[in-house]
Amino acid sequence: MTDEDYMREALTEAQAASSRGEVPVGAVLVNPENGEIIARSGNAPILLDDPTAHAEILTLRDGGYKMGNYRLMGLTLYVTLEPCTMCAGAISHARIGRIVYGASDPKGGAIDNGVKFFSQHSCHHKPSVMGGVLGNLCGQMLKDFFKARRR
Repeated sequence: MTDEDYMREALTEAQAASSRGEVPVGAVLVNPENGEIIARSGNAPILLDDPTAHAEILTLRDGGYKMGNYRLMGLTLYVTLEPCTMCAGAISHARIGRIVYGASDPKGGAIDNGVKFFSQHSCHHKPSVMGGVLGNLCGQMLKDFFKARRR
């Protein structure tokens, strides 16, 4: 599978989150050695009454549980929206090898926008980053969600 294929899997999780009334962000964790999707989730802070229940956090938690290790070295995390500072910190602590995101987030993103977390001296682990994979599609899902909410 390609980066676009995995991002489409993350978009499926984002759509499921949207159908629950959550902000449509989805994530999948992949072992690039064999292409296996290890974990997947969509945003769920409302459902779980948990402000940390972002798609990335839930996916990392499930991935750590399934791998039997909190270090997820060498794995790739696909997420439909540029991660926030909290999620970037968790990605760094998990030692994710690569992060691929869809839509850029100038307001809340923390990788290529905002604090640029992985560029900070205090960041202990810096994964490789690729942004913009199916970015227009990911961004449009968010725009449509918020447009409908404003009505």
